[in-house]
Amino acid sequence: MTVTASARAASPLLDLVRPARPTHVVDVGANPIDGDPPYRGMLAAGLCRVTGFEPQPDALDELKRRKGPHETYLPDALGDGGTHTLHVAATSGMTSLFRPDTNRLGLFNGFSEWGRVREEVQISTRRLDDVEEVDAFDLLKIDIQGAELMVFEGGRRKLAEAVAVHTEVSFVPLYENQPVFGDVDQELRGQGFIPHAFAAVKRWPIAPVVFGGDFRQARHQLLEADVVYVRDFGHPESMTDEQLKQLALVAHHVYDSTDLAYHCLSQLSLRGLAVPDAPNRFLAVLGSANRT
Repeated sequence: MTVTASARAASPLLDLVRPARPTHVVDVGANPIDGDPPYRGMLAAGLCRVTGFEPQPDALDELKRRKGPHETYLPDALGDGGTHTLHVAATSGMTSLFRPDTNRLGLFNGFSEWGRVREEVQISTRRLDDVEEVDAFDLLKIDIQGAELMVFEGGRRKLAEAVAVHTEVSFVPLYENQPVFGDVDQELRGQGFIPHAFAAVKRWPIAPVVFGGDFRQARHQLLEADVVYVRDFGHPESMTDEQLKQLALVAHHVYDSTDLAYHCLSQLSLRGLAVPDAPNRFLAVLGSANRT
């Protein structure tokens, strides 16, 4: 995949950072049940390529039917490399390697039905580090209903090259023995990432209370969130040139994090890899675009 002229026109950063390759996104649990993925704009502009994993056959078929030229989808279930029982739920978004906790599900409106197991299937999982089809990547987006920690632990070698992880975390476990936010946070911090943003926060009403006639409308109870972790930019000396370049691109194009992209440009300028005024050129282009 080469970066086209139209892709360069869509990015105020490409000519400033000059990455060695297009951004590579790995999407684990690629079934888009919650709408377009966060990198959709970057993909549409031709700025990245995607390698996705989706073990549910119907969802995989739909992804392959709709995919563009820079997307590849594989049927593998990622995990710890062992054989597990896949608990296929009434709602596909609740399907998990972990058994739904019926007591927990009953605490929240709707979840007892959505998480009802309709089939159990034995599947083999692959460690991310063992997947030869995945070369160096920059952003890992993952949502696999509790098994995220397995993937992080089984992908430490390849994650060492990545600059961002967009993961679902749970504050209240809906599955038996499910790792929660603290477990995930400890692992990712240990791999050199720090929290950057809450991309989404899901609150849910505690059953049987219904607010305003909508059983989904919540007040305060946290359930889950999508958290974005980034490579710890407080230690730029531990980041390669390419990591700084890719983090700038992901920060701007996926998360609209102008300040983080500016910081990466500043570090590249200090290394002589970007012109001295690259950060201010970047801001100037953004300002001009906002005035049109």
